[in-house]
Amino acid sequence: MDAPTPRLTELTPMLRTADLAKTIEFYTTVLGFRCESSWPEGTPTWCALNRDAATIMFSSGDEHDDSPPRMTGVLYMRTDDVLSLHARLKDRVKVLWGPEVYHYGMHEFAIEECNGYTLSFGQPTDAPPTSPE
Repeated sequence: MDAPTPRLTELTPMLRTADLAKTIEFYTTVLGFRCESSWPEGTPTWCALNRDAATIMFSSGDEHDDSPPRMTGVLYMRTDDVLSLHARLKDRVKVLWGPEVYHYGMHEFAIEECNGYTLSFGQPTDAPPTSPE
């Protein structure tokens, strides 16, 4: 008899940053996250940032990997008010697209954050599509 497959209980991305202090400042002042923890004390090289149900960790390098920050994907976060969030951010960040309503029933926009990563925000909607995609 096979043992039950263990459940995955959470996914928290850990991304690289060249400037941890700048990253903490951006996420806390622009996006409204709070720095839940950082390590080591004094001059941290790792932090966990949290807002509502979203958590992202960042590291600025260690003995295991000193490569520069990179990622080919998008961090996608759902929100309960995509238009209000867009209005709050649009003059403070580089907006990459949107807000648009897509044929799959999501109202979305995306920004580029301080490390060059793409953050996309979406909200389910019944509104007709506004994007040709």
